[in-house]
Amino acid sequence: PGCDRAPPGRRRLMAAVAFYISGHGFGHASRQIEIIRALRRRRPDVRVAIRTPAPRWMFDRSLGSSCDFEAVDTDTGMVQRDSLTIDVAASIAQAHAFHRSLDERADAEAARLAMDPVDLVVGDIPPIACAAAARAGVPAVVVGNFTWDWIYAGYPETSELAPALVDTIRDAYDRADQAWRLPLHGGFETFGDGRLHDVPLVARRSARAPDDVRRRLGLPTDRYLVLCAFGRYGVGPIDWVRLSELRDCHVVATTGGAVAGADTAPSCAVTTLDEGWMAEQAVAYEDLVAAVDIVVTKPGYGIVAECAANGTAMIYTDRGRFPEYGVLVAGMANLIRNAFIEREDLFAGRWQASIDRALAQERPETPSADGAGVVAGMIDARLD
Repeated sequence: PGCDRAPPGRRRLMAAVAFYISGHGFGHASRQIEIIRALRRRRPDVRVAIRTPAPRWMFDRSLGSSCDFEAVDTDTGMVQRDSLTIDVAASIAQAHAFHRSLDERADAEAARLAMDPVDLVVGDIPPIACAAAARAGVPAVVVGNFTWDWIYAGYPETSELAPALVDTIRDAYDRADQAWRLPLHGGFETFGDGRLHDVPLVARRSARAPDDVRRRLGLPTDRYLVLCAFGRYGVGPIDWVRLSELRDCHVVATTGGAVAGADTAPSCAVTTLDEGWMAEQAVAYEDLVAAVDIVVTKPGYGIVAECAANGTAMIYTDRGRFPEYGVLVAGMANLIRNAFIEREDLFAGRWQASIDRALAQERPETPSADGAGVVAGMIDARLD
């Protein structure tokens, strides 16, 4: 079972869409999975091809055998030691090395698209998607909340270490037919007003009752649940013994958002859940987000959107020098109950004051999070 690679040269008997997805973190993959699910509900006849360096298990668990999957480098994202530590110089160097050969990479991807023809390319938001589609004569749209030229231009080091990088990325983006921009955004100047369209929040929203999820996962139903969520790159170490002193709280961690030392924490105060086992219990990650009272994390589009869609509060710390951080912090003020925590307090387990501040706030109105359906409809219209 799972997403199977399409045999090269397979004859196209149905409409087809290729999704090029960044491997940076989990957010790009998770929101495109929602869009693909919405597209398959709307158009079950459409063949979906996924090209990404993101973990295959994310797609297998959510999409099963309803797509073709191929692991391929689509961009380099950022070099991170963990979720809070970015190596800016190494990130720029990797991006420069990758995009210096963008023409050759795009030629190879165009040839791949010719072997398995598609009607539309969707990029979130690797420049190579636009460049390859143009070479293959296929229309392309980008879907995201930021663009990589905006990210790299935000570092003064880029002009010194890779002076051509930003222009190379912008030239590739300029090949796209349209850009569909999500909330909490930055960049997109390349597309101008004529090709730029705003779409609603794309987020995974749970359909399960929180108490049911807690019972399925063996979590307390009589205490506040605090989810430690630091995405693909993890974080640590945290003083787990100090966390056991939190008032009326139980902390939850998962194997997918690795937190150093979580497996050594006192079991009476902390539960570590295996995400594979969660899937066997028919519990998705968004169900867990909806079942807890508060998430402790660093701001990223995916976790902010899921907390907003599921009414969950957030404690957040800074994530280092990343241009998206300021945009997310400014935007989430109207979306979720939130409180900042200093890194020193995060690692020392001094969470109580931040938890109290976040939970004391008035719950904002749940925002519209039907972006996946809206984007699926826009894809459908392009196929027609």
